[in-house]
Amino acid sequence: MARRGKRYDRLAAAFDKYHHYEPLEAVRMVKASAAAKFDETIETVMKLGIDPRRADQLVRGTVVLPHGTGKAIRICVFAVGDLATEAEEAGAEVVGGDELIASIASGGDVGFDVAIASPDMMPKVGRLGRILGPRGLMPNPKAGTITRDLARTVGEFKAGKIEYRNDRYGNVAAPIGKASFDETRLHENLISLVSEVLRVKPAASKGTYLKGLSIASTMGPGIRVDVTKVDRLSSVAS
Repeated sequence: MARRGKRYDRLAAAFDKYHHYEPLEAVRMVKASAAAKFDETIETVMKLGIDPRRADQLVRGTVVLPHGTGKAIRICVFAVGDLATEAEEAGAEVVGGDELIASIASGGDVGFDVAIASPDMMPKVGRLGRILGPRGLMPNPKAGTITRDLARTVGEFKAGKIEYRNDRYGNVAAPIGKASFDETRLHENLISLVSEVLRVKPAASKGTYLKGLSIASTMGPGIRVDVTKVDRLSSVAS
């Protein structure tokens, strides 16, 4: 087991690791713990009451955070012709068809954060599954990244749209902003994300759905959040 540094131990000692804090209080604490020399990302992890082995209980989708993530997103679009032009004009950094697919397949740079494809390109993009899949970059209809409305989709991701999905343990981890964000923006992003994950609760999931929630900065300890307070705020927000 990896040892934590003295800085981490000092930060962790500043709060009760077993206590579940109110959302806004937790946001304030995580901002205070983000003391690295770079602008740390603030991430939330939700433990869900799902069976990730069952296809009818998988949780995956997208949500537009009202204040974005604070990260400059590089977007790749697989498209040709007028659709390629539309994607370029919308701000996509990497746009292409057969040549781009061949380049990535042969070991070319995968220097982008989001991949979008027009439907007609998917039979060809499918050959990149072994490369893009493990990176979470494969275009997928559930994530809204297979579409002909490329200008709108590129614009949404540029504005702060993120994709979320459960891992093999039933957890959903996603960024909600940067430590430089004020607490109001982080709090509103947190509520928007949780509201969306609650909204897409699989019908097959029984019992308690949102079992746990914590937030942490890149280099800081996780702080537990009172899920009953988040659930109540999410209901009001929706």
